[in-house]
Amino acid sequence: MGLNTEYLLRCIEALEKAYTLIRESQEGTVEYEMYRNSLVKGFEMTLEQTGKLHRKKLIPYFSGKKKVDTLTFKDLFWYAFKYSLIKDEGCVERWMKYRDNRNNTAQDYGRAFAEETLSLIEDFLKDVKNLKAVIENG
Repeated sequence: MGLNTEYLLRCIEALEKAYTLIRESQEGTVEYEMYRNSLVKGFEMTLEQTGKLHRKKLIPYFSGKKKVDTLTFKDLFWYAFKYSLIKDEGCVERWMKYRDNRNNTAQDYGRAFAEETLSLIEDFLKDVKNLKAVIENG
């Protein structure tokens, strides 16, 4: 039985919408800034939601929930690869990059950070949709 991914789906939809709108906006406009801010926040929320769901998905592979709760975000994805929930090591490495980008958010909400996040979105959306399917179906 899969986990409930309704909130993750809403996060993905909001992120896709922000991505569509930013591509339709002219850089330097207030609209562009607004959509970029929304995209960065949507990226953060979607990433955090994937971690929470992935943690739940891994519980059966460990001796209990407490053990899974001790894993870092990055550990979750390496264990998912180990247990074949993620089949491609390159995908795991992209998730590490997404997390590193997210960790930089706490220190830098500047333009360069936002543009770096924007450059990750297309791959991120593909990866998060694939992960959603894994979380739902196993």
